[in-house]
Order: sequence, then structure tokens, then C-alpha cells
Amino acid sequence: MIFTILLQLLTQYRLNFWNRDFFNALERGNSIELWAQAMRFLILAAASITLVIVSVWARMTTQREWRAWLSNHLYDFWLEKGHSRKLQFMEGEHQTPEYRIAEDAKVATDLPVDLTLGLLSSLLTAIIFIGVLWDVGGALNVRALGMTLTIPGYLVIAVVAYSVLITAAMMLIARHLIRVMADTKRAEAELRAMGAQLRERGEGTALPDAKKDGRRAIGAALTEVIAQWRVLCWQLMRMTLVSQTNLLLAPIIGLLLCAPKYLAGIMSLGEVVQAAAAFVIVQSAFNWIIDSYARLAEWMSSANRVASLLLALDQIDRPE
Repeated sequence: MIFTILLQLLTQYRLNFWNRDFFNALERGNSIELWAQAMRFLILAAASITLVIVSVWARMTTQREWRAWLSNHLYDFWLEKGHSRKLQFMEGEHQTPEYRIAEDAKVATDLPVDLTLGLLSSLLTAIIFIGVLWDVGGALNVRALGMTLTIPGYLVIAVVAYSVLITAAMMLIARHLIRVMADTKRAEAELRAMGAQLRERGEGTALPDAKKDGRRAIGAALTEVIAQWRVLCWQLMRMTLVSQTNLLLAPIIGLLLCAPKYLAGIMSLGEVVQAAAAFVIVQSAFNWIIDSYARLAEWMSSANRVASLLLALDQIDRPE
């Protein structure tokens, strides 16, 4: 998986320089060079598509093997020595263990692979394309109050400042997301547990009054689920506001920062496009936490639920 990430990064690096060469040829009206760049793009595109397919296979194979190992361990632990029966009489947040093994174990093993690979890719991408930004953007001379101020690597400084601003905004808005995710999953688990209890009661000798009480109980559980879902919806809407604004602004800011040098004849059109693309790539790499925050919260919630089940099973075998 790491080797695939490195090859993908190399392909992305070459595509960034392809942007420069293609638009420079377009600016000069060089049809021969444009045709050569079109052929080069086909090779780079084929390599990129192949690497993406290989990365999907490698990632999902790792996730499948990890989930199989963890699920088998949990099923063995849950079903041995009468643990499944004894667990019903223990207090704690370990309702519907079968769901935790089937669903939470899946999330707890899938997301760490995705998040780790994403973090590694973002770190390497930021390091490499910061060099591109520094080299292509160069220094910016600003004249003010009769003086000339030289800002070295001004595009790098701008992308770092912009990324810090966006990340801070997202962290402020999404500071309660982990708790909201956990409350939502807890409410969903309680609803499933209530349904299972009503089914078991219905298969026995349930009385009409018991049925009415059960309907009232499951109605209350459903109301709690809907309420938590509404809270989660508002939280994700606020996060989407920041992420979508960033998606629209980042490429425009990159172009605007390069515009003065282009108008002064210092940068070519190809270099402007190359720098703007590198600006977006670096900014996306820096803001990995923005793109992954909701998934991080989901993973922490599921991992905690699996951990609570393991702790409950551990406590069964302990003497009083």
C-alpha cells in the first residue's frame, strides 16, 4: 500500500508539471507540442487509473483480513463459556453484542486503514508540493510607503496561513461531533435492543398490557433516535458549509496570488496553472483533518463500543 502511494504521488507530481507544459504550449500556439503533451497525458492518466485500482485492491484486502481476525476473536470470546447468556445480566453499555461484532467491528477495522493511508499520503504530498510552490512561486516584492518588501516563498506562506484558518474554523464548528456521533450510535443500539426484547416477549406469553407498554417504550426509543439524528444533521450541515466554501475558494485564491506576477510578465500561463494546482494540492493535504474529521469521529465511536464489549466480556470471568 505504501509503495502504491509513492507511485501515485510520483504520477501526481508529473501531472502537475504536465499542466505547466501544456498551458505554455497553448499560450505559444504550438500545435506540435500540444499534440505531444496530449500523448503524454494519456500515459500519465493510464498510470494514475491503474494505481488507483491497485490501491483499492490492497486497501480492501487489508481491511478484509483485519475484520475477519477481529470478528472471529469477538465471536469466540462472546460464545465461549456461556458469556452470551451471562452478558445479559451485566450492567453497562454493551447492548446488542451481535450488532457490535457485525457492524462496529467492521467500522473499527475499515476506517483506520483509510485514515492512516490518507494521512501518510497527505504528509508526503504536502512535503513534495511545497517544494513545487516554493520553486514556481518564488519571492513576491511588495512596495509600500516608499519601501520594497521581499516575501520569499509567498505562496507557501499563503497556503499555510489559509489552511490554518480553515482547519481552525472546522475544529471550532465540529468540536462536539465525536459526542454527537456516540450519542447517535447509542440511541440506535437502544432502539435495536428494545425491538429484540419485544420480539422475544412476543414469542412467549405476552399480555395486551405488556404489548402497550412495549409500544410506548419502543416509541420513546425511536423518538430519541430521531432527535439525535436531527442534532447530527445540523452538525454535518455546519461542517459542510466550511468544506464546500473551502472547495470553491482554494483554486481561486491560488490563481489570484499568481495573477500579479503573470500580469507583470514574470510568470507564464503554464506556471500560473501549475502553481494554482499545487496550491490546491498542498491545501488539501494540510486540511486532511477537515476531510477526515467526521470519519475519525465515527471510528472513535465504533472502536469505543467494541472496546466496551471486550471489557464487559473480560469482567464476566473475574471473581466478585
